[in-house]
Amino acid sequence: MTPQPHPQAGAAVKAADRAHVFHSWSAQELIDPLAVAGAEGSYFWDYEGKRYLDLSSGLVYTNIGYQHPKVVAAIQEQAARMTTFAPAFAVEARSEAARLIAERTPGDLDKIFFTNGGADAVEHAVRMARLHTGRPKVLSAYRSYHGGTQQAINLTGDPRRWASDSGTAGAVHFWAPFLYRSRFYAETEEQECVRALEHLETTIAFEGPGTVAAIILETVPGTAGIMMPPPGYLAGVREICDKYGIVFVLDEVMAGFGRTGTWFAADLYDVVPDLMTFAKGVNSGYVPLGGVAISARIAETFAERPYPGGLTYSGHPLACAAAVATINVMEEEGVVEHAARLGAEVVEPALRELAERHPSVGDVRGVGMFWALELVKNRETREPLVPYNATGQAATPMSAFAASAKAHGVWPFVNMNRTHVVPPCNVSEAELKEGLAALDTALSVADGYTE
Repeated sequence: MTPQPHPQAGAAVKAADRAHVFHSWSAQELIDPLAVAGAEGSYFWDYEGKRYLDLSSGLVYTNIGYQHPKVVAAIQEQAARMTTFAPAFAVEARSEAARLIAERTPGDLDKIFFTNGGADAVEHAVRMARLHTGRPKVLSAYRSYHGGTQQAINLTGDPRRWASDSGTAGAVHFWAPFLYRSRFYAETEEQECVRALEHLETTIAFEGPGTVAAIILETVPGTAGIMMPPPGYLAGVREICDKYGIVFVLDEVMAGFGRTGTWFAADLYDVVPDLMTFAKGVNSGYVPLGGVAISARIAETFAERPYPGGLTYSGHPLACAAAVATINVMEEEGVVEHAARLGAEVVEPALRELAERHPSVGDVRGVGMFWALELVKNRETREPLVPYNATGQAATPMSAFAASAKAHGVWPFVNMNRTHVVPPCNVSEAELKEGLAALDTALSVADGYTE
């Protein structure tokens, strides 16, 4: 579709937004949201007719891009047949979505509890773990994000937690491995893995193993910086959980459904959790949907004991129809394999080349269509380009980088001192190279703030 300028319509949309919409994670008078006129494939455009290659996939959820005709048609057909129905009934779209998801989850994660999104999936996974074990505490990592609801935000390990952290949610944080900024003075991945596991087990010992219901980890942390766990780490966590009777929860809300070039990031590490949360890519965000994939052991707890939880829109027919269509499209069009190939053959070589040429790039990491560049002020000291949780003038270098990227037609995903490269998983090679070229230009702006 060729975007057509409609500035007056855009002005009306913007005016209504500023008058009535309360935006998340924002100081309301300090933001200037872009009025979006439309989207298709890997692009969206504003009312001035300017197109942007979406290197953020919305909020890392449009895994098959915008407006895929088969998914749009499936939603329309479901709406014509049955727009909605209560979750206590067996409904074709819900049953089929659960079957298709269970076919792709690792191990025996064959029961699916549907939620409205990722945060409430985490809420319910934690509730299941606590009820299964009879224990109160949940361990989660610093440098993590698990959602904005009360339990999920307390489990989150970044500054968005601070305003809501009551200290009474039973959340205990620990350091997960991240060699580039190691908390364990490690020099190799092997050292980082061993020391991180020792730290985790020590944390459990001092918290009291009999008080810990679950450990929740993002399989590959997303918002915090796409930090690939070193070989053996997730398997080690699995062993620790088995040793102490702790439920192992993997959060695949961002990493799942093709983002890492596999159906789930857990497939990269040959590890099976007890519970797995998902959302976002399950239906490319076309209609809100999330869920928990449940192992046989956890499901058995509620075989004759009612599970005390539910949602009015659990397994909503429109959302599930979108999930069925999305999963079938990904299978038919080889989207997962495409993401793996482009990641290995195009993204990684290009980003490593950018790192060689731009002093602002301190680290490159990722897999599939899930990559991050760590931007630094000084490569030798690894000082971040902006301070931790920087705002206002302190955040100027990253703001200037992002503005340059947008000016050159790409919309980046920027968080603290990192920019992510997370386009739709079915982005074309030509589109991807266009986006990487724009990043090259924007990094020159970041270079101007290096020492």
